[in-house]
Amino acid sequence: MAEGPLVREQDLTSAFDEIEGAVGHGTTDLSALGFWRLVKRVKLSPEAVARYGEQIGRIDAAAFRRGVPRRFPVWLGNAVLCVGVIAGGLAIGLAMQVSSSLLKGLALVAAGGLWAVSFHCLAHWIVGRVVGIRFTDYFIGGPMPPRPGLKTDYASYLRAPADRRAWMHASGALATKAAPFLPLFFWSASGAPVWSAIVLLAIGAVQIVTDLLFSVTSSDWKKVLRERAIAREVEALNE
Repeated sequence: MAEGPLVREQDLTSAFDEIEGAVGHGTTDLSALGFWRLVKRVKLSPEAVARYGEQIGRIDAAAFRRGVPRRFPVWLGNAVLCVGVIAGGLAIGLAMQVSSSLLKGLALVAAGGLWAVSFHCLAHWIVGRVVGIRFTDYFIGGPMPPRPGLKTDYASYLRAPADRRAWMHASGALATKAAPFLPLFFWSASGAPVWSAIVLLAIGAVQIVTDLLFSVTSSDWKKVLRERAIAREVEALNE
């Protein structure tokens, strides 16, 4: 595909050089620098991704590290979240074994909460690695309450096709939404009280409503919609 007017080496090279210099001097607001507007242009051209991808990755990583001082290795974050997944499974086992109705209900609800937190980034990581996206750090952030976040290696992110990037973003959101409903498969067999099922359903419903109201404008689903739109634009340019 010809780059045409969308990507010109002279203007993007100088623009990215200026942005990289600004980040090197302490600026972390990439939006204010016009960085993401330029990145969108690069996404439309595989040739531009090959040319500018590594520099974009450097800029994004430098701004992230300046703006997020407390970071954790990916292996450590994955290990902690896997412990959370196992703890949720143990909570299900507890609900199946104890005689106390109260403990059964609390254990099922705890399993849903543990899985809702633990599945999200693990799903991003698994799907991302399958489609060729790497990750550099875990961090704690997001809207209240604080939660684990997983930082992409943006150069590898750009090299993945836009529809696969969309699936990576969707995976975490889907995993989190499924998590509160999974303990319900054990509810009847465990003999847990009705209130525990109602709580799990309520948690799942609140998460779905929250996604519909907020995530499409500020979180994973916003990114899914963005990358799907990029995929359509690239397809149109290739026709």
